[in-house]
Amino acid sequence: MKSFVYSSQPSRVIFGLGALRALEQEIDLLGAHRALVLCTPGQRKQAEHVAQILGARAAGIYDRAVMHVPMDTVREARETARRLGADCAVAVGGGSTTGLGKAIALDSGLPILAIPTTYAGSEMTPIFGLTEAGIKKTGRDVRVLPRTVIYDPELSVGLPVGLSVTSGINAIAHAAEGLYARDGNPVMSLMAEEGIRAMADGLGQIAKSSTDLDARGECLYGAWLCGTVLGSVGMALHHKLCHTLGGSFNLPHAETHTVVLPHAIAYNSQAAPDAMRCISRALHRPDASAAAALFDLARGHQAPTSLRALGMRAEDLDRAADIALANPYWNPRPIERVAVRELLQAAFDGTRPA
Repeated sequence: MKSFVYSSQPSRVIFGLGALRALEQEIDLLGAHRALVLCTPGQRKQAEHVAQILGARAAGIYDRAVMHVPMDTVREARETARRLGADCAVAVGGGSTTGLGKAIALDSGLPILAIPTTYAGSEMTPIFGLTEAGIKKTGRDVRVLPRTVIYDPELSVGLPVGLSVTSGINAIAHAAEGLYARDGNPVMSLMAEEGIRAMADGLGQIAKSSTDLDARGECLYGAWLCGTVLGSVGMALHHKLCHTLGGSFNLPHAETHTVVLPHAIAYNSQAAPDAMRCISRALHRPDASAAAALFDLARGHQAPTSLRALGMRAEDLDRAADIALANPYWNPRPIERVAVRELLQAAFDGTRPA
């Protein structure tokens, strides 16, 4: 019998086609009156639609969210929220926008309502990440957990297939590491395996028809489960490497997770055999190694499979290993410098794990 501790996160989820119609009611339930709508520059149109729904409740739009949440952007967004007298933030988009909302909440305590349009899963976690001076630092604080999340499959239909795949594999990474987390538990393991299955199945259908609302819903369901796992248990080597590669070398977030995941899973395969079996089973590849199955999932959907393709330089691999090892996360297999450097080389070259 395995002993464990399970704590649930205090968040509210509204899920389904047309769920965005509940936005005004959910703002009322938060007790808020002036919402600052957050988005990336490319999602301004969706943010304007949300602001239109909010009407007089919309305090304004801040459309400068970017990946890895740089502190310069955070300071500007926090000042905008203060200047407009916002009493809540509505984050429309993916992990970059949700991350900015979390950074505002960390400073001000403003409640966040998240409206995901990707499959990042950040909306279900109390984890925040901030980048300053080329170093990305992460932390946990319940103040940054979105109070309410609205999942509406119609809002992710416009996400291109390529971005859907990398965003989805990013979510799968959260669940995969949750399966061997030091503070894992049976409830999270069930959610992790189901989340991986739902996401992989949904991505397969989206690749055939990007406007398939059932498939989009399956992916959002998977993102919810995978994000919940990430928000409930600890991270390990995979996330540390991705945070390093993104924060210090400005590699794209979801694509970096997609490339690194098979190699991080291969690194831990002997130390976490039960987790590997769960991953292979969820991907409908019970006879394949989990690492190879994940690599094949990415390659089969034309997703990037090498750090070289993302713009990483070979001469920076040693520095990346040093940064990651300077303050490592717990990992089921001991962190060994030579082995981690070999992992990064395999990810750089795009070698399929044996």
